[in-house]
Amino acid sequence: MIRQITLTETMRAALTKGLEDHKFCHGHALVLAGGPGRGGAARLAARAALRVGAGVVTLACPQVSLAENAAHLTSVMLTALPDAYTLRGMFADTRLNALCLGPGLGAPRALEMVPGALWGRRATVLDADALTAFEHDPGPLFNTLHDKVVMTPHPGEFRRLFPDLAGAWEAGELNKIEATRRAAARAGCTVLLKGHDTVIAAATDEIAVHSASGDLAAPWLATAGSGDVLAGLIAGLMARGLAPFEAACTGTWLHAAAARHFGPGLIAEDLPEALPGVFRALGV
Repeated sequence: MIRQITLTETMRAALTKGLEDHKFCHGHALVLAGGPGRGGAARLAARAALRVGAGVVTLACPQVSLAENAAHLTSVMLTALPDAYTLRGMFADTRLNALCLGPGLGAPRALEMVPGALWGRRATVLDADALTAFEHDPGPLFNTLHDKVVMTPHPGEFRRLFPDLAGAWEAGELNKIEATRRAAARAGCTVLLKGHDTVIAAATDEIAVHSASGDLAAPWLATAGSGDVLAGLIAGLMARGLAPFEAACTGTWLHAAAARHFGPGLIAEDLPEALPGVFRALGV
């Protein structure tokens, strides 16, 4: 059954924090960043993960990018991450329970880091470069995906990984919902196909649609970096314990709600900062 995404009581409860909670009650999200001059997208994702309530968020970047990112980050922690071997070592800390890879990562770094990240079997969001890097040979990616992964392609990225499904959708042989459902079944994970009518499908055949039209319209999301924020929201929600499909649905709803709360003039940096107002309106 296809459902229209609304904020359920289960989702609302997952956004609350208890009076006796400490930061690690709400997870530790790791966001991977690329080289110098490419850190903005990852910083947007990290800020979103922190704003949505992850207890700890760390941005991991090459040593050469540390100073640049440190100049922009305060609440988000920062660590050097030279290679995938080091990333695997980080999984010794079981409190590290969610990852976000792709925004500003760069294709060469993505080709190395994505398999290392998936090896850890943590809740993982793959976006942007973490998808595009595998367009010429998606087999190695599909062979390592697992059911804790959420892929968040826009239509162009979807076409690079699922050219047959994208072609059938564009030709009118499949609708967007069926194309996304088949992609999730092939990948064995949750697939979120972005757009004003975002479709989210799990490998278990759960399907949800967020139609941002009418009173739910959020046209201000058509701005650079808004997708990076969405990836961070989903990673932060999974760090807090939401299952991948529910995290994708909740993140999509909050993403649009934050845009409506801010309104015209929105840029990507405004989305995380609009979330507290959305939470207050929800009573969480």
